[in-house]
Amino acid sequence: MRGKTEPQDSTGLTPGRTRAILAVVSLALMTVVSAVSGLNVALPDLAKETGASQTQMTWIVDSYTVVFAGLLLFAGALGDRFGRKHLLSVGLVVFGAAAAAGFVIDDPGQLIVVRAVMGFGAAGIMPTTLSVITTSFPPAERAKAVGVWVGVVGGGAVLGLFATGLLLEWFDWNSFFALNVCLAVLALVGTLAVVPNSVDPDAHALDVVGAVLSLVTVAGVVLGIIEGPERGWTDPATAGALVLGVAAGVAFVLWELRCEHPLLDPRLFRLRGFSAGTLTITVQFFASFGFFFTILQYLQFVDDRSALMAAVALLPLPFVMIPLARNAPHLAERVGFRRVAPLGLVLTAGGLALLSTTAVDLVYWWFAVGLVVFAAGMALAGTPSTTAITESLPHAKQGVASAVNDTARELGSALGIAILGSALNQVYRNGMADVITQLPQQAQEAALSSIAFVASPQVQQAGDAATPVVEGAKAAFVDGVSAALLIAAATAAVAAIAVFLLAPSRIQAPDRAPSGADAQVPPGDVELEGEAPQQRQGEADDRARVSLDRVDVRTPEPVDGEATRHV
Repeated sequence: MRGKTEPQDSTGLTPGRTRAILAVVSLALMTVVSAVSGLNVALPDLAKETGASQTQMTWIVDSYTVVFAGLLLFAGALGDRFGRKHLLSVGLVVFGAAAAAGFVIDDPGQLIVVRAVMGFGAAGIMPTTLSVITTSFPPAERAKAVGVWVGVVGGGAVLGLFATGLLLEWFDWNSFFALNVCLAVLALVGTLAVVPNSVDPDAHALDVVGAVLSLVTVAGVVLGIIEGPERGWTDPATAGALVLGVAAGVAFVLWELRCEHPLLDPRLFRLRGFSAGTLTITVQFFASFGFFFTILQYLQFVDDRSALMAAVALLPLPFVMIPLARNAPHLAERVGFRRVAPLGLVLTAGGLALLSTTAVDLVYWWFAVGLVVFAAGMALAGTPSTTAITESLPHAKQGVASAVNDTARELGSALGIAILGSALNQVYRNGMADVITQLPQQAQEAALSSIAFVASPQVQQAGDAATPVVEGAKAAFVDGVSAALLIAAATAAVAAIAVFLLAPSRIQAPDRAPSGADAQVPPGDVELEGEAPQQRQGEADDRARVSLDRVDVRTPEPVDGEATRHV
């Protein structure tokens, strides 16, 4: 009889078990990602059925992302302390329950609250999926598994759009929430069945003050940005929210610098690979989720596509992104992170610049070229940047590493939706100022608040009298989309330069570093701190300690065969 497959390295898990874990956490991740992307494709139908304004639509999407981003760091610390499997399970339960409530609600204000609660659950899910991967897979397989994770994040967003589009062909807009519930239930069953539990054996007291300040920072800044076009940028509520957000951000940094056990030590950003990876991820998701938010409205409101056909129009994205993301780690190993990440950002900027030239009459082949270039950039930069972040911190701190990675994603997403959505709204409102002068006062306000009103049946049925308003609204909306995408392209281009100047040429994972006399730090090659080798059988090798930029990384006694380091 053949024996059981030998465990891989120190994980104690068989290859079959790790494959099952990867499938389950990918499904859980798909649950979270589709909650943003799928809603984007449902927004036009939602706006028509509920009467939501452009600002309310932005909030329905971004209330989820704001809570999500603001709590991710704290959620990572919770998983480290109380168990990653437990946190993943609780997050899926909260997420699924809130989505079930959303299924029976049709008031925009209540939907904003439901989405915020879903963001609370998502904060417990997303960082845990990556930390489960990094603590379950052996070093030799970890980068490949992270590549799958990144592919699911990027390609899964578009697949979520497609699934929602299919539902909306036969069901109402709220069927989107039914999809969320089904995915959450399936992921919960898989989590309870195959995901192992793991904790940080040296967990410290939770940084509650830091958690509150991080949430206030994100919420205040996003609130001000979203409300600016409608309330006015000098309105006390807009200005007050922006000031509160910035002040809370400064207080967060000062608190974390002085806290004995911070939620996120700002000194970690002295590590060049860590900071370059974080910057790359933030900008990529700023661009991509702002793109989804704006372009899906364009495809439905301006190009008059159904929800399904709008999703189909974006299908080049996953076909390029998923396979390229899986192979990006190999490319980064060969030519260096410092080259691959900026190249990905340049391609991202180029794709967005091409897409910004889209007119009222869509030329699809040109649109598809922009999608391919954009997807290639996202895939090339995404996986190496995620690897740079996770491999900067030790095995037992993967909850925090994962949370930083995910916070960068969600903070970028929240700001992208807010800033690009605000730019779209501002340009649209400015462009509509002359178009609506002949409309009654009530109709003027409705047309200004959202292009959904102009696309509504009552306006369309007005015949030739409505033609100038409809054409003017479409032209103004396209101008807004172009402005938003150009902002995203410029941001990605500037980030490419910054990452090239900041990033190390290569990232070497601590678990792969050699031990003993071979433990060396090639000058100019390894820029991440803590490149200490993995300890085995209690042997500590002082020669393998690396201290860069005066950030203290210590290598204590091994835990369960795995070296644990504390930052």
